[in-house]
Amino acid sequence: MGDDPELVEQNRNSLARKVGARPVYLNQMHGTDIVELQTETIDGLAADGAYTGCSGVACVVMAADCLPILLCNRAGTRVAALHAGWRGLAGREGRGILEAFHGQIMPQTTAGCAQDATEWIAWLGPCIGPQTFEVGAEVRSQFVGHQDGAVRAFVPLSNGKYLANLPLLARQRLQTLGIFAISGNDGSPLWCTATNPSHFFSHRRDRVTGRHAACIWLE
Repeated sequence: MGDDPELVEQNRNSLARKVGARPVYLNQMHGTDIVELQTETIDGLAADGAYTGCSGVACVVMAADCLPILLCNRAGTRVAALHAGWRGLAGREGRGILEAFHGQIMPQTTAGCAQDATEWIAWLGPCIGPQTFEVGAEVRSQFVGHQDGAVRAFVPLSNGKYLANLPLLARQRLQTLGIFAISGNDGSPLWCTATNPSHFFSHRRDRVTGRHAACIWLE
């Protein structure tokens, strides 16, 4: 909303040239649905994550304060991109988009899901940081009680609200699933989209359009 369609098209074409694969854009819903991309998959599928074992297509998620998560297996045969705002990360009753990814991908590998999960590597992209992301008690309650250690990701404020640490919440959930090779966003100020206007878009900061594209693909 508010973007110039011609500029969007130019930027997407430029991205495709640099990637060397066709980015597939999702219709993101802040949910937990994940789709498998094939070489002929079209744009616009309603989902917040994608994975593929095909070369020639790139998994893409768009974000401007939410947390993008990129994953690949150590064999280099599968990649995935997930859009993890607090809603998607929390999901329902402790089952969010990371649990959906685990449940959808791991049954396709060999027996022993916990062992298979350790064969995956995760990278956390920029998002609104724990120094800035103010949420209400209703958001905190979506995690605390369903996620071990989640209480450490919420710092109480004097106004009854909390500062939330999305990268920490994501790391905790990845580790619970058996994925321990995690790099990228550590929650430090340099990764915060809201407080680095020269580097990042931020919907919460600017209240206008603008998104980052986080991409991963097989060559």
